[in-house]
Amino acid sequence: MVEYRDAELGGSRFEHTDLRGAEFRAVDLSGARFRAVALSGVVMRGVELDGVDINGELRNVTINGVRVDEYVSAELDRRYPDRVRMRPTDPAGFRAAWDLVERLWAGTVERARGLDPVLLHESVDGEWSFTETLRHLVFATDAWVRRAILGDPAPWDPLDLPWGEAPDIPGVPRDRAARPALAEVLALRADRMATVRRVVDGLTDESLAADTEPVAGPGWPESIGFPVRECLLTVLNEEWEHRLYAERDLTALEARPR
Repeated sequence: MVEYRDAELGGSRFEHTDLRGAEFRAVDLSGARFRAVALSGVVMRGVELDGVDINGELRNVTINGVRVDEYVSAELDRRYPDRVRMRPTDPAGFRAAWDLVERLWAGTVERARGLDPVLLHESVDGEWSFTETLRHLVFATDAWVRRAILGDPAPWDPLDLPWGEAPDIPGVPRDRAARPALAEVLALRADRMATVRRVVDGLTDESLAADTEPVAGPGWPESIGFPVRECLLTVLNEEWEHRLYAERDLTALEARPR
């Protein structure tokens, strides 16, 4: 165990660092940024949260004795009434959810076409650019539909983009330097969305309730079986959340001086 006492570590960067079980006492974290960090089981006492912006998955989160994750989820459902449709329970619900995904993304893409193509490669506040977002959704489809559900051990396209903090996975591309034209990315994206459409159109109660067969060979997800329902819910969640991020960032890009 390393102990820091009265240490000046301002501006330090911790990446792929194991801090499980660490204790922070009388520590100044003002202005700190946390990205892709695991905070399960964290206990905070006597903290001051002012101007804090948290975006992530909340489960069993209690603040000052109040269970807040349920409030947050209910408020998001209120703000976005279609959000509840991303949690379908039967084949018809999954088909309706994908109908909605296709319609919403069509509007977002049309909005993006109105921008200077150069801006579609620009990051907003350190997040993915618009084209990187589309590439990541291609990866999500390849991982959870083409690999996990359809059994292709290596479904990847060179433009696939895993999540930002993903480890190096043999055979899985992660070219962050690529700057493909929007038309190229949209063609790839259309192909993958058509794959999801074929899968959801062919769903039955039995196939939705089944588990996938483990896929031989390295890749993501790992070579184990998964509930088909969970694979498709993962894809729907990725589609929903990343479109909201894209819309948020397009607003910022539209506000930049021409």
